[in-house]
Amino acid sequence: MTHRSKGFAAAQLLLRAALGGTLIAHGVKHGRSLDGTAGWFGSIGFREPELQARVSAVVEIGAGTALAVGFGTPFAAAAVVGTMGVAARSVHAPNGFFITSEGWEYVMNIASAAVALAAIGPGPLSVERALGLEDRIAGVRAAALAAGLGLAGAAAQLAVFWRPPQPPLDSKGTV
Repeated sequence: MTHRSKGFAAAQLLLRAALGGTLIAHGVKHGRSLDGTAGWFGSIGFREPELQARVSAVVEIGAGTALAVGFGTPFAAAAVVGTMGVAARSVHAPNGFFITSEGWEYVMNIASAAVALAAIGPGPLSVERALGLEDRIAGVRAAALAAGLGLAGAAAQLAVFWRPPQPPLDSKGTV
């Protein structure tokens, strides 16, 4: 292995660890406070907020773990893209770009990193490599699968479960 390929392998591992670890931490946070998470989902317009809280914890922990160990990378990346797509539309889009104003900067970067990881693959220190599966879906096809499947999943979840909250009415019934 050359210095360049060792560096690339290290970059793949670092990206997997950072992205996977972030998703795991977020999912664990949701899982440890299911009632609070459900209340939050309800407050931002989700039907079935208890279900949303449980599913978000499971998906984030599961996708984060899969990314961290390098298994099913395009599909785990799709779960990340879907999760970030739902967050972008339901929470962040109205607030502009910057995260300091609750904008979509952070979720866009997490989703982009997931698609990039799908494109470059999990690398030599991964479960996929150990099982001989790393090149089954790779490169542009893997990135397109992650982005397309993730965005389709986000659109479906939003269509079925989310309605933008309406502003409160005053005593005269106006906004």
